Parts: sequence; structure tokens; C-alpha cells
Amino acid sequence: MTRPIVGQASRCKSTAATANAAGTKKGFVAWYESHLDSSPVRTKMITGSLLWGLGDFVAQLVPHFFFGDEDESDKKDNANGNSAAKPFVYDYARTGRAVFFGFAVHAPLSHVHFNFLEWMTVRGGFQGLSVPIFKTVMEQFVYWSWFSNSLYHGAMGAMQGLTAQQCYDRIADVLWDTQKAQWVFWIPVQLLNFNFVPVRHQLNVVLLTSVVWTALLSAWYPPAEEGKSEENTKVIETIDESAVNDKKKVD
Repeated sequence: MTRPIVGQASRCKSTAATANAAGTKKGFVAWYESHLDSSPVRTKMITGSLLWGLGDFVAQLVPHFFFGDEDESDKKDNANGNSAAKPFVYDYARTGRAVFFGFAVHAPLSHVHFNFLEWMTVRGGFQGLSVPIFKTVMEQFVYWSWFSNSLYHGAMGAMQGLTAQQCYDRIADVLWDTQKAQWVFWIPVQLLNFNFVPVRHQLNVVLLTSVVWTALLSAWYPPAEEGKSEENTKVIETIDESAVNDKKKVD
């Protein structure tokens, strides 16, 4: 007669553990929702900073440990028999820039953007499947993607100490390629996001998905490459100036 009691006790413990886990999950969701209600912009700014930082963290680690991180000089050294592997050095300043951008720039502006999109949708009387289609077209092709990508490249350049002209040149060089990648990556995500997710959580979906997107951006346009391009530009300018001076002497 004691076995059923033992079995019942085990089931009670299991049920209690499950209830505690569910309560913890609901507790976090309720806690986050309460902050989202009371301080939506601040909550999204903190969330954005954490997820942008995570995205850059992933971008720095994945290429090095999974795909190799050799530049042209490394390849030449390996070809010449100098095969010593370059030690991985984590760029904390780069992650700091990503965290600051996610906190102070991207999250508050995105909050305004999503509410503005909702306002236009309501004013336009869109319903059903026309809602995600309208929002996606407006976001990806009319204004937001062009603005946000330009802002990203410009802000990152400015935080690295580039001049206004250098930031402009950087945007001009990479914006079109970024846009094409953006459309491939974000259009399917946003069609689903705008169709199934409430407006108050649409930015959170974007921030979570942005871990992958930020990793891609950071991997495609890392500061190290930008520094090398700046050095090359300075060398070219020096050569050009020397050539001009030599020409003047000859004349």
C-alpha cells in the first residue's frame, strides 16, 4: 500500500518542479512586460545594447575559430613557410561601439520607426495581408533600410575617428551591397514579424534576429579592414603628393 503513495509523492514533486519552472518563466516575461509598459524606450535601449554587443561578440569569434581569419599578408607568410598562427585578440573597443550604437542610436530610433509604421498603416486603412506587405515595402524600399544602414556605417566610422568625408565615402562604398544583403535577409523576417507579432514586440523580434544580422555586418565590415584601407589611402595620397612635387621640380 505504500508504493502508490511513493509514486504519488514523486508525481507531486515533478508537478511542483514543472510549476516552479513555468512560474519562473512567467515571472521573467511579466517582469519584462511591466518594464516595457512603464519605460518602453529605456527597456528597448537596454535590450538593444545587450543584443548588439552579443552580435559583435559572435562576429569576432565565429570567423576566427570556424572559418579562419587570415588576411593577405598571413597567406603570403604561410606560402613562404612561415605558418605560425596569428593569436586571436578580442577587440573590446569594437564591441563597445556596437553596444553604444544599439543603446543610444538604433533602439530609440527603431521604437519611433515601428510606431510611425503603425500610424501610417492605420491612416491608410490597410487590413489583412496588405498590412505586412505595406509595412515591409515602406521599411525596406522607401526610407528605413536606407537610413538605418547609412547611419550604421556612418556612426561606426565616426566612433573610429574618421572624418565626415571619410564616413561619407565609406557609406558610398558599402551601402548598395549592404542594401542587397538586407533585402535578402530581412524581407522574409519582416513579413512574418509584421503579420504575426504585436507592434509592441516587433522591435524585440528585430533585436533578437539582429544578433545574426549584426554579426554579418561586423564580419563584412570589420574595423581592422577599415584601418588598412585608411593606411592605404594615406600611402596613395603621399605617393601622389611626391609625384606632383617631383613633376614641379622637373618643370
